[in-house]
This record gives sequence, C-alpha cells and structure tokens, in this order.
Amino acid sequence: MTFSIAELFSQHADDKFNLHEQYLNNQMVRVLKTIGYDRNYTKAVGQYLYDDQGDEYLDLLSGFGVFAIGRNHPTVIKALQETLTLELPNLVQMDVSLLSGLLAKKILATTPDNLDKMFFCNSGTEAVEAAIKFARYTTKRERIIHCEHSFHGLTSGALALNGEEIFREGFGALLPHCDAVPFNDLAALEKALSSKDVAAFFVEPIQGKGVNVPDDNYLPEVERLCKKYGTLFVADEIQTGLGRTGKFWAIEHWNVKPDMLLMAKALSGGFIPVGAVAMSTKIMDTVFNRMDRAIVHGSTFGKNNMAMAAGIATLQVMEDENLVENSAKIGREIIKGINLMSEKYQFLQEARGKGLMIAVEFQSPKSLSLKAAWTMLEMANKGLFCQMITIPLFKDHKILTQVAGHGMNVVKLLPPLNLSHKDSEHIISAFDKTIADTHQVPGSIWDLGKTLASHALKNKAVTK
Repeated sequence: MTFSIAELFSQHADDKFNLHEQYLNNQMVRVLKTIGYDRNYTKAVGQYLYDDQGDEYLDLLSGFGVFAIGRNHPTVIKALQETLTLELPNLVQMDVSLLSGLLAKKILATTPDNLDKMFFCNSGTEAVEAAIKFARYTTKRERIIHCEHSFHGLTSGALALNGEEIFREGFGALLPHCDAVPFNDLAALEKALSSKDVAAFFVEPIQGKGVNVPDDNYLPEVERLCKKYGTLFVADEIQTGLGRTGKFWAIEHWNVKPDMLLMAKALSGGFIPVGAVAMSTKIMDTVFNRMDRAIVHGSTFGKNNMAMAAGIATLQVMEDENLVENSAKIGREIIKGINLMSEKYQFLQEARGKGLMIAVEFQSPKSLSLKAAWTMLEMANKGLFCQMITIPLFKDHKILTQVAGHGMNVVKLLPPLNLSHKDSEHIISAFDKTIADTHQVPGSIWDLGKTLASHALKNKAVTK
C-alpha cells in the first residue's frame, strides 16, 4: 500500500480534536471550544484560512508572527521541493554547508555593520539560550538583565529571562543571576549595570506582551549604557524582526547597533523551525577561540538544508514583494483608522505599534452603566473584556485575533505582511462594529460577557 499524507487527512478529517483530547493537551481543546474557536481548517493561502464549511478567515495572528510572508507561499514551496529532489548531502556534521553560508551572507547584508557572524539553531528560545552562553563566555560575567513583562522563550534558560510569572510558576529554580528592570526605565537600567557584573542586557525593541513601544531615546541610551559598563546589548527581534514593524529590523527605528541580534519565527516562511543569532566577530571568535572548541556550542538540526533553503527563499520573497514597505503602509492605515474611533467609544483607549505589530487597548469607561459592566468582567478575570472583542471578531467578522498577554485589556494584531488595503478596511470596519456593540448595555454581546465571567469564576473556584 502506498503511504499518503493526503489519505490520512481524508480518513481522519473529523478526528483532530478527539486526538488532542486523548493524546495531547486537552486543556487547549477546552479553551478553543469554550471561546468558539474550534474550527476544522482545511486550507491556508496567504493571509487567509479556510474551514470545512468554506468560510474564509482573515488571520491576524499568523502563527504568532511566523507567517510574515503569508501561508504556503509558492516561492518557498518551490525552493523546498527543489531542495528535496536534489539529493543533497545534509547534516554531514564533519563538514560545512553551502546553504547556511548563503543564508548567513543574505541576512548579514540587512543587519548593522558591526554584526558579521551568524549562528543557526531551531527556534527563538534556542537563539536566546545561545546568546546567554555567548554573553557569559565573552564577558566572563554571569549576571543577565532583562525587562519586566518581557518574553524571551520557555526553555529553562530563556524562561529565567521571562517577565511574566504565569510562565515560571511551579517550574522550580531556574537559571541564577537573572534580574528584571522596568521596560523603558533608563535610571533602573543604569543602576543595575553600574555594578559592572552584568554580562548582557536582553531587550525586545518593542515588547511583544502588550506591544509596548519605548520612548525615542530609550534604545540609544541602552546602547550607550551597555558600552559604558561593559555589558553586551542583545536585541531580541524574534518577533519584531524581518519587516514586522515597517523596518527590516525594529532597531532601525532608533538607529542602534546591538552586540547580538536574535531572530526566528518568520525567517523560514513558517515551513521549517529555524532560529539564529547575528553577532560581532569578537563574540564569535571569543567563544570559538581554538580548534578544540569548534563544537563547544551547536544545534544538531540548526543548519539543515530545508531550513536554510526556506530562509533564503523567504528573504527573496520579502524583497521581491516589498513586504517591509507594505507593513509600514498598511500598519499606519489600521492604527489611524482605529484611533479615529476613540472619540466616540469610551471603551477604546488607543491603537499603537509600528508596522504590522499593533495593539488595540481598552479602558474603563466614564459613564456609570458602562463602568458597572466593565467592573463585572474585571472582577471575574482581569482582561476579560478583550475576549468580548476577539470572539465576535472571529464569529461575526471571520477575523482571527487574540489578547496580547495574560491579564491585559489589549488585543494584539500580528498579521502577515502582505495585507491589502481591502483587508485593512475590513479590519477597521469589524473593530468599529464590534466596539459599538459593547456600548449597548444590556445587549447580546454582554450576554457573552456574562458567560465568559461565569466560566472565569468557575475556573477560579477550581484552582482554589
């Protein structure tokens, strides 16, 4: 019998949720069913998902930023098919690969001129782990500083740099000598660095959890302070990089030069896991300083041909389709369009961000009736109001979004960079109609709110 993935999909089309409940994370299935996100998607093209009912959904999550060039881009598919049929030697290990060299050259052509070496791995969290090791070895210091509310990954080392307690809770002792300072607080940073025992300061140019944009002088001063105290400046661009913010790298908005630049997510077009660290020759040559240290740090699958080919093809697509410029243009349209609504909707605080990394933040209203409804949700679970936005966006307008972080009244948009003007109009219109409905108290959308609050209170009771 001929093995066929297509036949497996056909035979088990209705088994997805049952299989996950039985063999995988059944809590994720419960979440999807509770909020009405339990769809059987059968096809994905560009910025759109299609379910088994033939409905089209505009995907504003893009796999948490993985599908920056859209899903199933034909150029990357062709590159992967070609790589498979060439019967190339792959992962020889006692060798160096051509494709990794070509991808490194292509990436470094886009980075600041102080970065001229690359290390490849399998994911963003692996890139963070590598940067921690490289920083400690280069500086001969152990301490690492990161920001409150940061997100740098979920493996043990990266988790020690994670600013959200919910991800660390219950996992025991993590990597020592890792401390947090408030984001966008230069005085706190200098106080931490002044001890001159800090190996590196890890920072997202724009924080993913909440889409927090720094003051204009923050990152330039970060660079200056790190140089002053002998600390390496590590820019985590795993989410903000590769055109996401309307520049190829978010650091370009502030013209800074980090000592290491971390990347992953969008680098392979979403087809193959890949991560990377761009660094100075000094760091590379310090870590790999003798022939017997040539393999002192590595990643077995890090330079595999499929990931490298996908990366090369993805960068070519971004260039050919002007996706960085499109990110800036469409992002401005969406932010402007939503902010124009703020005067007529008390719940809407602002839309902010850069490029197509956008936060839509909500707030407690002034009118008594609306404030009472808001308080009811907040008492059940902080940030619950946003689910009253995301669920109707999905159900009524076929737009996939999610909240920006735990306990936040922020909806985050992280769509593919190929959104069209038509897409942006649809997004703005859908937010307008959905936010307008929240101002009708009582109303059907508040019936949803009461249901969500009830679920939240039951969950609290169970955890107690």
